[in-house]
Amino acid sequence: MTREEKKLAEELIRRALKEDIGKGDLTTSLCVSSSKKSKALILAKDRGVLCGIEIAKKVFKLLDPSLKFRNFKNDGDALTKEDRVAQIIGKATSILTAERTALNFLSLLSGIATYTRKFVDRIKDTKTKIMDTRKTTPTLRVLEKYAVRVGGGFNHRRGLWDGILVKDNHLKASKIVYKRRVNIKRLKQVFSLIRSKTDHKIEIEVESFEEFKKVVFIRPDIVLLDNFNLKAIRKSVEFRNKFFPDIKIEVSGRVNLGNVKKIAKLGVDFISVGSITHSPSSLDFSLEINE
Repeated sequence: MTREEKKLAEELIRRALKEDIGKGDLTTSLCVSSSKKSKALILAKDRGVLCGIEIAKKVFKLLDPSLKFRNFKNDGDALTKEDRVAQIIGKATSILTAERTALNFLSLLSGIATYTRKFVDRIKDTKTKIMDTRKTTPTLRVLEKYAVRVGGGFNHRRGLWDGILVKDNHLKASKIVYKRRVNIKRLKQVFSLIRSKTDHKIEIEVESFEEFKKVVFIRPDIVLLDNFNLKAIRKSVEFRNKFFPDIKIEVSGRVNLGNVKKIAKLGVDFISVGSITHSPSSLDFSLEINE
């Protein structure tokens, strides 16, 4: 993670601890002596890809800096059931209070990394890259996009400030598209304005092969094919290869593990998959206290 990402992650961890602990851990404070020292193991209960081990460590250390945390696995490592992931030594009350917050982060991020890795593995024999989207959990984007990278995927925009993506609603609102017809003159005006105001790469979304053929003449850096079928994707790639080989093609919409390889083999550059952040299954972890 970058320095900026680590800073944002720490803010999220502090908020998560505050959310869970509130005014105090009633059960632990009433049941466990504050002087009790314990050892605890974090165990994997599912197969998958580990992500978030440093986040989990930060949870425990922010709550109690005296805790000793030793990880046996690193982010990106493969997990099998009952694998030892980490050991925590120190005050039992601190371990118990931080437990759920740490495991929640591990479960969520490992789930994203695992699901991303499945997509990446499906297209490993191609040059296509798996990309994420902005379909992330509010406030958790920095962590979820990190998990995508751990799984072997690539990040699209981090936010609206981080790139130009002209989508269908932008085209309609700016009167570039009206009743499914592209106003080339208006499109040129808008693109000229964008080019004069920013050095960011420009990506534009199209919804049909006919739109694609018109848009590429404006020479955007990337064209996003939204909900195209395989036939339309193939035609778009062939047209690009023949006339505009420098333009990149991204595919999005209705992508799943069953069709991602077929799409990649058509020669597209990127496939963006919203489900890797909005619909992954969390991996299960447990924390076991050793007396």
